[in-house]
Amino acid sequence: MRFSKKKKFLKNEISKLFFLGLTGCGICGAFPFIAGMTTTMANMGIIYTSSPIFIIILSVLFFKDKITLSRLVGLLLCLIGVLTIICKGNISLLINFKFTTGDLWMIGASIGWAIYSIFLINWRSNFSIMSRFTLIAFFGALSLLPFYLVEEVYLLKTVFNTNFLFWIFFAAVSPGIIAFTLYTKVQKYVGASLAGFTLYIFAVYSAIYGIILFDEPLLNFHYYGASLVFIGVYLARKAA
Repeated sequence: MRFSKKKKFLKNEISKLFFLGLTGCGICGAFPFIAGMTTTMANMGIIYTSSPIFIIILSVLFFKDKITLSRLVGLLLCLIGVLTIICKGNISLLINFKFTTGDLWMIGASIGWAIYSIFLINWRSNFSIMSRFTLIAFFGALSLLPFYLVEEVYLLKTVFNTNFLFWIFFAAVSPGIIAFTLYTKVQKYVGASLAGFTLYIFAVYSAIYGIILFDEPLLNFHYYGASLVFIGVYLARKAA
C-alpha cells in the first residue's frame, strides 16, 4: 500500500482508531490494575464474566443484532460454569460477595471491552489486521500517557530493571499482540457476540495452567465448570 494512500486512510479513520485504542487498550488495560488494589481476584473474575453480556446488549441496541434462544441458553451455561470454577464450587462466595471501589473499576473494564468489541467488528477499516492493531495499540498508549506522567511525577516512579522489562515484553507479546490479533480474527468470522464467549474459556485455561504450572489439585468443580462452559459455547456456536 502506497504511503499517500495509507495517509489518506489514517486521516479518515483516526478518530475511530483513537476510540478503539482508548477503550480496548486504555480502559481495559488500566482499569483492572487499579481494581486489583482494592478488590480480590475472585471479585475481578466474577465481574469480568459480565463482559459478554454487555457485548450482546450493546450489539442489539446499536447494531440490531439478533440473539437466539440457543445463544442465550449457551450464555447462561457459560456464566454458571465460569462462576463454578471461580468460586471453587462454593456458592457461599457469591452469597457473601462484598462490593468495593475496585469492583466499580472492573465493571468499567467490562463495559470498555464490550464497547471495543462491538465497534471493532462494525467499523470497517482499510488497514490490514496487524496494521490496524498497531495503530490501535499506539493510540491506546497515547491515551494513557498523561496518566503515566502524572503518576511518574507525583505518585510512584517506575523502576526500569531487568524484571520490569521482561514483564513489559511478555505483556506486549502474549496478552497484547497474540491475544488481540487472534481475537480480531475470531470476530471477523463469527461476530462480536459469539467472539465474546471466548472470555468464558479463559477461566478453564487458567485452571489448567494452575494445575500444570503450580501443582493445583484437579477437583470436581473443575470438571463441572469446564463441562458447562464447553456446552454453552457449543450451543452459542450452533446458533450462529
